[in-house]
Amino acid sequence: MRRIEVGRAGEPGAYTVTVGADLLARLRVPERHVALIHPEDLPREFVAQVQAALNPTLTVEVPARDDCKTLDVLSGVLSRLAAANIPRDGAVVGLGGGAATDLAGFAAASYLRGVAFYTLPTTLLGMVDAAVGGKTGVNLPEGKNLVGAFWPPRAVWCDTRTLATLPGAVFREGAAEAFKHGLISDPSLLARVLDPEFRPGGALLEDTVADAVAVKAGVVTRDLTERGERAYLNFGHTLAHALEAVTHHGAAHGDAVGYGLHYAARLSRALGGEDLTNHTRAFLRWQRPSPLPALTYDDVAPFMARDKKADADGVRFVLLRALADPYLTRVPESVLRTEFTGWQADLADLGLATVTAHAAPLHNPALT
Repeated sequence: MRRIEVGRAGEPGAYTVTVGADLLARLRVPERHVALIHPEDLPREFVAQVQAALNPTLTVEVPARDDCKTLDVLSGVLSRLAAANIPRDGAVVGLGGGAATDLAGFAAASYLRGVAFYTLPTTLLGMVDAAVGGKTGVNLPEGKNLVGAFWPPRAVWCDTRTLATLPGAVFREGAAEAFKHGLISDPSLLARVLDPEFRPGGALLEDTVADAVAVKAGVVTRDLTERGERAYLNFGHTLAHALEAVTHHGAAHGDAVGYGLHYAARLSRALGGEDLTNHTRAFLRWQRPSPLPALTYDDVAPFMARDKKADADGVRFVLLRALADPYLTRVPESVLRTEFTGWQADLADLGLATVTAHAAPLHNPALT
């Protein structure tokens, strides 16, 4: 079992992430009134274990994956909390993948102007990314995570035994964030993520998850509210979030990140950085992400322009000078277009052909 500290001990917003097996049955929280929020597709045994450990006042089941990250679902959850009279000294516990814990955290941040929040991620993506850092939120039709709040959990428990229930494709999807942490900070993760022993029950699982968590924890500790270095965690995400939005969230987040990492590696090389596309190609071969619809640069560009790293002068990208050497910069439009075409050609070379149907982009009012 490993414990990773996020924030500085004794300071507001600091908490511990615990990574290990069989944690759910041993949970304890000090709050007497607890609301448990989980997705409808979560294995019943995990829900039952947490209910037995915490005896929640209220259990709320929400739609699976990003279908739960809407204002309508959030409103329903808040109404359930109010109807159950969860008090200000109560707590919300988010159990499930990254989408469910994002929603639960935002509900905790919003209800009564903020109640205690605990996170129990059950997917690889949730463990190495969504559950660490205190960012919560929901999506809008116009884009990913456009409504939310910074609301750190009191604690995070990553029970690695839950990963054994994931389909292989979902496990590999979640590995994109761990691989990204290797690119931006800890290159030792790159080989470990692709190792056959990085799998549920494998010899490399627990330490690789913990080390990936440690990368994000270190960055978050130094930049709690994303004013500087924390933006580096968005390497590959400018295109990834656009792919999610343009496909109506049909593209899973981790798959979109896998695609986005390769695009960002191409942009990095185009602007004079070390050629790291061999790493991102190797990851895509291993990940085997779901195919994308046939898209043009003009389909995704408006969504990239709304990226949270954009400022008054336009969108900015996280790129790499070399492994573990990220920086934030603007990229000329001509380079974005050229590298998008090259990125599409690379996907074809990797056998990641697009599906024939074109997914119409979401409503996209003109940017001002």
